[in-house]
Amino acid sequence: MRNLMKEVHARADEQNARMMTLRAGIALFAEKGYAGTSVREIVELAGVTKPVLYYYFKSKEGLFRAILDWAAEMQKEVLAEALDSPGQALNRLIDLFEKIHEGIRENRGLYRMIHNLFFGPTQGVPSYDIELFHRRMDDTIKAIYMKGVEQGELREVSADDVAVLILSLTDFCFHLDHLHPESMNPGRLEGLLRLAFRGLEKR
Repeated sequence: MRNLMKEVHARADEQNARMMTLRAGIALFAEKGYAGTSVREIVELAGVTKPVLYYYFKSKEGLFRAILDWAAEMQKEVLAEALDSPGQALNRLIDLFEKIHEGIRENRGLYRMIHNLFFGPTQGVPSYDIELFHRRMDDTIKAIYMKGVEQGELREVSADDVAVLILSLTDFCFHLDHLHPESMNPGRLEGLLRLAFRGLEKR
């Protein structure tokens, strides 16, 4: 029993060290960029040693990719849940973006890091299919919209145009909240989505 408890505690410590390193990497990559962040800074912020980082992630680049893989997995789970959820298309999309917004509030550093990869300089940044995040979101919006058309809720227009419309609204709201958190309005996005869907409702 004592050996089992030791093993459990050892595993918990390992998981804690790995997560501390991930969190430190996110904070520094978000603030200073990939090229501007050193392994020394990461391990100092995480409170671990360099061998710990190398054990779990092999290198700074490995840590960078692990962070993005973690973010991609979280997005995949949220989108899968939205695709499986019942109800009208508008309500499903509102629920989806409320969950994404909540995730952004809880992981501001991660959002900032990914935001910078989309809109910032790419010099020195390891190659990564960052467009994967956009493609998954685009496909999910189209699928929910087309389900609304099939159910007779919405009129049929270009699914590509609908995805652009919705992503334009949501991205604007997320960027606004990120850049000007003092003006954050939790109801803004839902109001804009309801306004946009008035033109898509089947009359």
